[in-house]
Amino acid sequence: MGKVIFHNSVSLDGFVAGPNDGPGNPLGDGGEALFRWYFSGDTEVQLPGSPALKMSKRSAEVFLEGIRTIGAMVVGRRMFDIAGAWGGTPPGEPCFVVTHTAPQEWVKEGSPFIFVTDGVESAIEQAKAAAGDNSVAVSSANIAQQCIRAGLLDEIHLAVTPVLLGGGVRLFEQLGDKPIELEQLAAIEGDGVTHLAYRVIK
Repeated sequence: MGKVIFHNSVSLDGFVAGPNDGPGNPLGDGGEALFRWYFSGDTEVQLPGSPALKMSKRSAEVFLEGIRTIGAMVVGRRMFDIAGAWGGTPPGEPCFVVTHTAPQEWVKEGSPFIFVTDGVESAIEQAKAAAGDNSVAVSSANIAQQCIRAGLLDEIHLAVTPVLLGGGVRLFEQLGDKPIELEQLAAIEGDGVTHLAYRVIK
């Protein structure tokens, strides 16, 4: 089976969204700075359901290599709601949403979403089965934290951006009371971003 990998842009002070994030302000106050590197280069990257991205050549290579191996995605309900269900085209399919209650408008034939009400372990198990040899992308900070605590996360891939948000949604908290050892896999400089990859040592 493939790996379970967390992918996200993060500020230098460790936030994945600014303060006051919500459906009308999905990246929070100042959070758009986390994704400036998506539009700061001359290499076009087209994804289904999103506007064309233009990033540096090196960042495009890293980005495309990451999405090329995704076979399924796991997110939390809060991210699902803030993203407006990505207009029905999530960045990874099938998309498993960890939630207490499933929104019935998305429980239908052909829906890209599978709602998991019995916890993150079940969501990861189902996503790994769906992904086969490809990777499972974890795309919510809270879900990543739960996966780390449960020993389910294999790798952490971060796009570190040169901004200090000072507050908002913190990436690394509630991880337990023991240090988590990591092995560095990559450190790649892009334009306005540094791509870091780590293996979680279990």
